[in-house]
This record gives sequence, structure tokens and C-alpha cells, in this order.
Amino acid sequence: METETRAHRKKWRTIRLLTFTSILAIGALGALIFSFFIYIKILGPPPLSIPQSTLYYANDGSVIGESNSGEKRYWVTLDEISPSVIDAAIAIEDRTFYNHYGFDVKRIFGAIAANITSMKKVQGASTITQQYARNLFLTMDKTWKRKISEAIYTIRLEGNYSKDEILEGYLNTINFGHGAYGIEAASQFYFGKNAKDLTVAEGAMLIGIPKGPGIYSPLINYELAKKRQLLILKSMLEMNMITKETAIEATEEKLVITGKHPHHRADSAPYFYDVVKKELLTTVGLDERVLAHGGLKVFTTLDQRQQDIAEEVMNETISKDSDIQVGFAAMDPKTGFVTALIGGRDYDESPFNRATQAIRQPGSTIKPLLYYAALEHGFTPSTLIRSEPTTFKLDGASVYTPHNFNNQYANGEVTMAQALAVSDNVYAVKTHLFLGERVLVDTANKFGIESKMTAVPSLALGTSGVKVVELLNAYSMLANGGKKVEPIFIQKVVDYRGKVIYEVEQQEEQVLKPELAFIMSQMMTGMFDPKLNGYATVTGASIANQMSRVYAGKSGSTKSDSWMGGFTPGLAAVVWTGYDQGNEITLTADKVLAKNMWIRFMERSIEGQPEKIHTFRPPAGVTAVPIDPSNGKLATNLCPVFRIMYFEKGTEPEEACTDHLLTGPN
Repeated sequence: METETRAHRKKWRTIRLLTFTSILAIGALGALIFSFFIYIKILGPPPLSIPQSTLYYANDGSVIGESNSGEKRYWVTLDEISPSVIDAAIAIEDRTFYNHYGFDVKRIFGAIAANITSMKKVQGASTITQQYARNLFLTMDKTWKRKISEAIYTIRLEGNYSKDEILEGYLNTINFGHGAYGIEAASQFYFGKNAKDLTVAEGAMLIGIPKGPGIYSPLINYELAKKRQLLILKSMLEMNMITKETAIEATEEKLVITGKHPHHRADSAPYFYDVVKKELLTTVGLDERVLAHGGLKVFTTLDQRQQDIAEEVMNETISKDSDIQVGFAAMDPKTGFVTALIGGRDYDESPFNRATQAIRQPGSTIKPLLYYAALEHGFTPSTLIRSEPTTFKLDGASVYTPHNFNNQYANGEVTMAQALAVSDNVYAVKTHLFLGERVLVDTANKFGIESKMTAVPSLALGTSGVKVVELLNAYSMLANGGKKVEPIFIQKVVDYRGKVIYEVEQQEEQVLKPELAFIMSQMMTGMFDPKLNGYATVTGASIANQMSRVYAGKSGSTKSDSWMGGFTPGLAAVVWTGYDQGNEITLTADKVLAKNMWIRFMERSIEGQPEKIHTFRPPAGVTAVPIDPSNGKLATNLCPVFRIMYFEKGTEPEEACTDHLLTGPN
């Protein structure tokens, strides 16, 4: 009896011990699980940053460039993916995706059983979430450490992101082979279309590739890719995602594989492309990594049609055998948007940008800025100054003697309008010294020229260097009526989620007097008008016969530089040609390359556009009167030639021309 009692007591002690141990174990396990979830909570949502291609767009939406790390990936949202692709992914990879919490326990045990039976791995059990975690954060090694990390990332993904967000991320990160990562890059590469436009057959073919891109790519083994596609279509049919008829149609659909990535380096505008990348770093404030791999969409100001025209006219104007270089830029004067840019003859030979980096002497193209300053100080297009060989005595014992082209002088008084049209240097220097040498320096700064200007007499003839884009900016301010602009290359930057992270702000600030800006523009039309011929020929005579409309312009030259700039109210362009090392331009044909390239670009670019965009319209504060160009007085019926000139109201000439009373009109 006592023995039974002892046995009974021992039994209950054992039961109590086991119960207590079990409770402790359960408590410890609970504490461990609780601690694990606290740890997961502290870790928070895992970052979803992955390398994505940054795309650069022209103003018409076409892609002009791309940057990536060798993995082409273009993030798209679920609603930008064909539903058949989504169904195919779920059908073949994770049928219970929307019902589990990251792990499919039933599949895990089924896979274990199948693998044990066959004594090798024949079946996997990874869910879409697990695969996404692996794609984002992990290597493909088989260690327990990697498997535990994968489980942690999977839980973090499921605990912080919705199922649709996880599915979207998965479809945008899987490897489709041939450098295509994500469904959009794959769709573009294999079928040359957007992911949202994929058919059932195409979607099933693509979703079959990630299981083994080197095996199931239709470009590598079409037969195996087709078998995989059929398996996926069967799975979709079993899940009632498609009908039997649709499955049969998809099976029989003939697929056309393109096998070509759509986006490459900006071959048509590499110099422009370089400027945009620099602006993204400096103006927008991005870093190199985000720029290269951030999946940005950069909407630039480039007009692809104008860029093509610019390159076309450069190639046809300048001989392939010539060493002459080119700097060219075009701009919308109203917005400052740079629409075309050439930094040199061949980017591969020299990426140095002669439109934005080279500082060259502008020659007489600086004169419109000088004469604008003169208008501000009381000059008018009819202001007379004597043009004759002149030596200026400067401070101390130094002297300065400017020369006109071919030593042609009026040896008499000429108007400012004619002096500009024939590019009289003596008139320019006299005006410059009369105003004071600092006036032109300050005026150039007002026009947006930041290159250093030296306040010397020769500054009136363009001896201080400027950049092509600076002169373009200055001329654009005359074209738009005196509003401040600056060269703009980027309109907007959007991140991979579609959020606008930068957008240019258009600000209207009146810098120049609109009446004087218009008057200056009209004076610049004179370089093409033979009515202003006299002791010299107008400088635009050689290209005037190519003009179909009114342009304002100014040419300029030094021994080693040739310039041509001009505009309508809707388009401005500047061309520089010369040698990189400053060699003298000796051939007469080379001295007119800038003019010929400019007029050809302007004519072809404007062709077909509404006339009103490119028509000069006077502001209310100016008046138009007929002027005898030889003396600047009001023209009469006896004057052989007259030209309509514009003046600020109240400053127009009142004295009529009497020079032809005896001779009469010719």
C-alpha cells in the first residue's frame, strides 16, 4: 500500500514537473516570439531602394538618353501592367499569395515530402514575398544565415506593405535575362511594347523566364520557353483566370521576339545630355548614385526636330575634312528653354562643350548690347557720329586705333542704324567711350553674361570672351521684349513613384525697357536690308536671299572666331565656328560658315510654324516713321531710299530730309 502511494506521488511530481516545464517552455517561446516581433517592429519597413534606369526625355516625350548600372529596369505600377501578366505570375509562382502572410506552410511541407521522396530538390516553396525579399536584399547562396535573413525580410515586407505593393515590387525586380530587370524592361526588350499592352500569350512567355533566364529565354531556347509558357497557361486555366478558348488562342499565337533594348546613349544630342546631367547635380541637387540608379524620369527642353536640323545643317555646311569646330545653341526666347545644342563636331573625339564651356571673343556680336545701352542714354537709331580713321589717346601715353573691315569708312557722319548694319567699328568705339567703359560691362551683366568683361576701349569690338549660351541668352532678352531669361535644360524631374521632385519655375521679371528692346531688335534687322548699304555693304547680304521672313541678327568675327546670332520672337540661335587652339581663320569660305549654318537652321526650324509666333510686334510706346538711312532724317518723296524705323515716342526725328531737293529721287 505504501509502495503504491509512493508511486502515485512520484507520478504526480513528474506530471507537475512536466506541466511546469511545458509552461516555462511555452512562456519562453511566447517571449521569444514577442521579442522577435518587437525586433521586427523596431526594424520597421525595409527600404525598397533598388537600382533603376534613369530616363531622359525630349520635349515631345521621346527618350533621348538613359543611365543605368547594366541592369535596365523601368518601374511601373500594377495598373501599368497587363492583368494577364499579374495572373500568370500568381498562377505559376504563388497561388495563395493573397491568403498567406509571407509563407505557404502547405507548400513548404509538400516540397519537403517531394524532395525527400526523390532524394533531391525537385520542388520549391518560396512565395512571391520571399522571392521579392531575395531579389531586394540577399544573395543566392544556400546558407542557413541567408535563409534566416530571407525569413526576416519576408516578415518585414508582409508587416509593412500591402499585397499589391509587394506584387508590384516583385514584378519590377525579377530578372528576365539579357540585362532586362522588371516586367517593363522585359516587355520592351522581348516584344518592343509596354507591359500594359502584353497579350496573354506574351505575358505567359515572359513570366516563365525568371525561373532560369539562361534556360527559358525564347532567344536562347525557344522550345523550352514554349513548354514553360504552356505550363503557365495550364495553371491559369486551372485557376479560372482564363477560359479554355483563351488558353487555346494563346497557345497558337505566333510571337514576334524583337530582342532589342529601346534606349541607348543620346547619339543625337550627347552634348545636351551632358549638360542635363550636370544640371541635375548642381541645380536640382541630386547625387551621382540617385542620378545613375534612381529610376528618375527627366523631362528636358530638347526639341528633337530642331536638334536633328542643327546637326544636319552643320554636316552639310562644314566639310568633313575641315578642322573647324562648332558651338551652337537655340532657345525659346519666351521661356529660356534650350531646344537644340551642339558642343562640337564629334562627341567621341572631343566631349568638350564649345556651346557652354568655351569662352571666345564675340567680335561685333557684342554691339547690340552696346547700342541698347546707348538707347538708354538718349541715343536713337538716327543718332549721327562721324566714321573715319581715328586714333584715340588713352590715359598716359597709350593710343588705340580701331579699324573697319577692309578699311572702309564713311569719312562723314553715319546713323547708328547704318553703323550697326555695316558693323562700323569706329562708331562703336566712339559710342563706348562716350558712355563710359563701365556702362557696357554693366549692360552685359544685365543681359545675363557672367563671363568677365574688361572695361577697355576695345570691349566695344568684343575683345572680352563670352560663351555661346551667354550670347544666346542676351539676344533672347531682346527677342522677348526685355524679360529676364536664363538657359534652361530641365523642365521637370519625377521619381520612380511618379512624384515630382523638381519643376522649373517660370518667373517674369522685366529687366530691359520693352520699347528699347524692340527698337534694338528692329535695328538688328538692318544687317539684311540693302537699303542700309552705303560706304560698306550690310553684313548679312550674303545670306539675305535665303530668308523667307524678317529676322533680327548680328554677325561678328575676330582673326580666329566667326559668330552669327539672331532671332525672331519665337526662336533664337547663336553659332560660333573657329579652331580650338585659336588658329587664324584664313579661308574666305570658312569665314561665312556661321552665317550659313544659322540661316539654314532658322529657316528649316520655323518652316510650317504659325506666322504669328515669329512676327515682331511693336509695343505701345514706340512709333514708326520713314527715315532716309543716309542721314537719319524724315524721308520725303524726293529721297531715293527710305526705311521704316522705330523710335520711342517723342524721340523720333522732326527734321525732314532736304539733301535731295536738287537731285530728286533716282
